[in-house]
Amino acid sequence: MRESKLDVLINEMQKLSAALDRIAGPPAADNDWGEAECFAWAPATRHLQPVTKPNRIDLSLITCVDHVRDILFDNTLRFAQGYPANNVLLWGARGMGKSSLVKAVHAKVARDGGSDLKLVEVHREDIASLPALMDILRQAPMPVIVFCDDLSFDHDDTSYKSLKAVLDGGIEGRPANVVLYATSNRRHLLPRDMMENEQSTAINPSEAVEEKVSLSDRFGLWLGFYKCSQDDYLTMVDGYARYFHLPVEGEALHAEALEWATTRGSRSGRVAWQFIQDLAGRLRRQLDETA
Repeated sequence: MRESKLDVLINEMQKLSAALDRIAGPPAADNDWGEAECFAWAPATRHLQPVTKPNRIDLSLITCVDHVRDILFDNTLRFAQGYPANNVLLWGARGMGKSSLVKAVHAKVARDGGSDLKLVEVHREDIASLPALMDILRQAPMPVIVFCDDLSFDHDDTSYKSLKAVLDGGIEGRPANVVLYATSNRRHLLPRDMMENEQSTAINPSEAVEEKVSLSDRFGLWLGFYKCSQDDYLTMVDGYARYFHLPVEGEALHAEALEWATTRGSRSGRVAWQFIQDLAGRLRRQLDETA
């Protein structure tokens, strides 16, 4: 039986509707804030995936960075209590506890600060989806820290513009219940030769460089982390050993820790933690990393 013109039109309209749905992408998932304290952003489904067992350590275990620890804690506590707070860039030496500090401070404030503070992690490759995430977080009934670990941008990477727009707030302004915390090994987030290339090809070279450097300037707080001394390294090792009740101490513990650092070619909080993991394994002791 021949299709009528109406049937043909309905069929075409259904195809058009399906095509528009594909272009628009999936609708935002229903997000249950009560499922966890921490979430991971999944932009493909616009879903905040609950992380019921975050990989974090107790704030008391993060030593030898007391000054930046106190600044970050105070900024986070003020934010959780509804007072003005800054976006924060934690930058500097690898393995010195930048991301560990963010997660530990969040845990401490969420537990003791009288607030239902949440932490949402955004992966580096998903920075371009930040505006969509802000639309969801704007409706959240509690304060939210958006956290991006190991943030940096490579050549021809334009996703930094999405981050800049969120930091600036755009016409709507950054949601009052959201701050951004990021860690990076670079203070200015973008490689120097990328900035120099922008300068050489721009109509106004100074403005091109300012555009790149100003990305870091949009973080109200810059917290620097530097390579630790031998004494600081051993202090970290001692702190871990006491916390986990490992039956090695004094000169014996320090000798093993220094030998471990020598084989790794560096000293840092990460190296201290890796040594403690090795020591606990040899002693057949369990470590609760979320203590």
